[in-house]
Amino acid sequence: MSTTTQNQAQRKKVTVRTFRQKKKRGEVITMLTAYDYPTALAIDQAGLDAILVGDSVGMVVLGYEDTIPVTMEDMLHHCKAVARGAKRVLLIGDMPFMSYQVSVEEAIRNAGRFLQEAGMDAVKLEGGRERLETIRQIVAAGIPVMGHLGLTPQSVNQFGGFLPQGMSSRPAVRLYEDAMLLQEAGCFSMVLESVPARLAKTISEKLEIPTIGIGAGNGCDGQVLVTHDLLGLFERFTPRFVKRYAEVYTVMVEALQAYKGEVEARDFPAAEHTVDMPDEEWETFIQETLDD
Repeated sequence: MSTTTQNQAQRKKVTVRTFRQKKKRGEVITMLTAYDYPTALAIDQAGLDAILVGDSVGMVVLGYEDTIPVTMEDMLHHCKAVARGAKRVLLIGDMPFMSYQVSVEEAIRNAGRFLQEAGMDAVKLEGGRERLETIRQIVAAGIPVMGHLGLTPQSVNQFGGFLPQGMSSRPAVRLYEDAMLLQEAGCFSMVLESVPARLAKTISEKLEIPTIGIGAGNGCDGQVLVTHDLLGLFERFTPRFVKRYAEVYTVMVEALQAYKGEVEARDFPAAEHTVDMPDEEWETFIQETLDD
């Protein structure tokens, strides 16, 4: 058994309780996005705590300009693929635009589908005080909920773009209050996106539940990034808060160009990439066909 396999076998399933325990111990929570089986498998093997199957799939995989067009069926499809690959991380499904805004009943039903059909452990939804009753009822149905404050991409049209939030005192107070309200409503954790670092740190220190930052500084209880950004797979733009740990898109293009060149030069496939029949069978084939 390889060292990686042994480490995997020793790791326990991460749960919402694990999140709370890590916060109490002052241990940082690590989370990334995934939308397919191989990425989920790699994140699980790398030993991270959680995977968010984000509606960012709309931009980095499906090619949309924002997350608004992403549907429940899109999300369930990608969640199922991720659940097949990741067995030990906490799996969180992102509730897409209009899957929880119409009514509380519809929100509960859609949240339940993430667990019942798609193998998720929890759901995430955006918004503050306007979502409290929805969150309470989803949690009451036995479904863990992660909140999301600050830059909430589903509200990009309302914000007028992908803009930082809480940049002045009044919005900062509202964001702080919303964080406390989400905790009271039953969220087990929350994402803080594109908010000032000291605001995020203050909120993190006041909350009993862990915060997961993205573009919110180093004072949160954990961090999340879009994996395609981290790996350099998404070339359309790179948010300021992203650190690229690899340039996979460049490697992909170079590999594809090398393939094209070898095929055109007839260097690929070579003998080692080819199957052939025994000589005697080939001779029989020649005799029965071409010799005629």
